[in-house]
Amino acid sequence: MDWKRTREPADAWHMTDDLHVEHGKGDPFAAAIRATRMSMIITDPRQADNPIVFVNDAFLRLSGYERHEVLGKNCRFLQGSKTDKATVDLLREAIAEKVDVSVDILNYRKDGSTFWNALFISPVSNDRGELLFFFASQLDVSDRKRSEHRMTADKERFEKAVKERTRELEAALEAQTTLLHEVDHRVKNNLQMISSLIVMQSRTIKDAATKKSLTTMLERIEALSTVHRRLYQSKDVSRFDVAEFARDLVTDLLTASGRAEIKSTLDLEPIVISAEKATPVALMVNELVTNALKHAFKEKPDGTTAGRIGIKMSQPDGHFNIEVSDDGVGMADASGDASFGMRLIKSLARQLHADIEWRDAGPGTKVVISMPNEPQQKGNVS
Repeated sequence: MDWKRTREPADAWHMTDDLHVEHGKGDPFAAAIRATRMSMIITDPRQADNPIVFVNDAFLRLSGYERHEVLGKNCRFLQGSKTDKATVDLLREAIAEKVDVSVDILNYRKDGSTFWNALFISPVSNDRGELLFFFASQLDVSDRKRSEHRMTADKERFEKAVKERTRELEAALEAQTTLLHEVDHRVKNNLQMISSLIVMQSRTIKDAATKKSLTTMLERIEALSTVHRRLYQSKDVSRFDVAEFARDLVTDLLTASGRAEIKSTLDLEPIVISAEKATPVALMVNELVTNALKHAFKEKPDGTTAGRIGIKMSQPDGHFNIEVSDDGVGMADASGDASFGMRLIKSLARQLHADIEWRDAGPGTKVVISMPNEPQQKGNVS
């Protein structure tokens, strides 16, 4: 087909008739290609280098070229230095494989300005499956791409700002955690110092009742020291593993009592409470275990006081339950000199909005404390 440079632009209306497609002249689809405002071209893969054999006026307006500058050329002339090579390779592969392809590609006008081209290429074959032409449509989507680039840039700036703010918050949290750890460490050390002072003071006191009161107070202070030791060792200072605390406390109290014949039974679910509840819960558990050690077991003729103390912790239906039991003398025979400890437990229960109940375990006594607790989170706090 001999395309003359002198061919008039108005002849574009008739150019598709010269392609000799099987439907022939007067094809309404061909007329639509000529008249549409969408940029379209047709290439002939049967000729060397798959040249353009038809362009409509919309393509000329989009690219800025004259018809005679386009016909007979491969459409790669629209590419430039910033055209993505991977996208070009994708187009080349689709043409080689004779399949449809749709891409957004950066193209260049005659004057050197760029535009984003939403390019669609489709092969055209006859009934015998013979490839006749490639049909390609172009759409200037520069506005959309600019919006996408702005959105991408805004997203990157936002993500960068979030990351920077996250780093700042993590640093602040780390500093706060370090500070709280240091506070807990110093509180623990101060409590140990107070314990040492009480021990020294008790050695100078002759009155048995006063000495006993100081010893009881020392046990409470040591329970608080255990709380702050565990908080100091925890990675999350806002949460307190009460089950691990109870395990430590019972071991310490039994060791300190020197009564190896009293055994412990521990049934402790991994339960975490908020740090502000740690002190009242620790004091309650300490009072109940200490009271059982002191008053639940009668001395046998051989001087021993064998028995068993049990602690169970569970969380059914969003409530944290503590059960402290013994197989000792029971409530009726229990000593009545623990009235301060009883008042302390009731006061702490009110502070925690907890219900507390003393039961006759037959033999022994069981104390059940139930309080609301937040849902458990996965992961270890220690």
